[in-house]
Amino acid sequence: MQFRNPTVHRIGLLARTATVIGAALLAGLSAGQAQARGQALYTLETSCSIKGGPAQPCVVEAVDEGDATIYTHRIGKQVQKIRISDAPVSMSLWDPTSKSWVVLKSAGARFSTNTICFNGRDLCVVNPNYLNSVREEKTEALAGRDLVGVKFSPDGRVSLTCYDEACEGVQ
Repeated sequence: MQFRNPTVHRIGLLARTATVIGAALLAGLSAGQAQARGQALYTLETSCSIKGGPAQPCVVEAVDEGDATIYTHRIGKQVQKIRISDAPVSMSLWDPTSKSWVVLKSAGARFSTNTICFNGRDLCVVNPNYLNSVREEKTEALAGRDLVGVKFSPDGRVSLTCYDEACEGVQ
């Protein structure tokens, strides 16, 4: 795995739109310091699952695109893309059928399994280093926490952040 910088330049923006925990979750999804447009920030070989299916090998590549970071997940022959934008801070999924970005409904991170999932379990990524970095950075705020969830409004911006059992029903 190549990881340029585990801290993220988008933390400040995220912190203004969500609680510290919501920001920590999205920070874990974002890449390092801003790089030149279109430059790969890192590539990670890990496991992913689609639609709640079994975990399978996948490769995640994070690329800086100016005011957004694009995460391309290659899972077998399937490709899933997630975009985290700066202005306004929002998250979306690429729909190859309509050739457009579709706003995510939710994202969640489970620290005990190092798993980040989007839209329930539509796309899940296991990352053994990502969330550990977030936990180290937000030690006090995450003490005793295992699950952090974020719900997005129709414009893709964070509208709700939840923790552990409070996340039940937040999809």
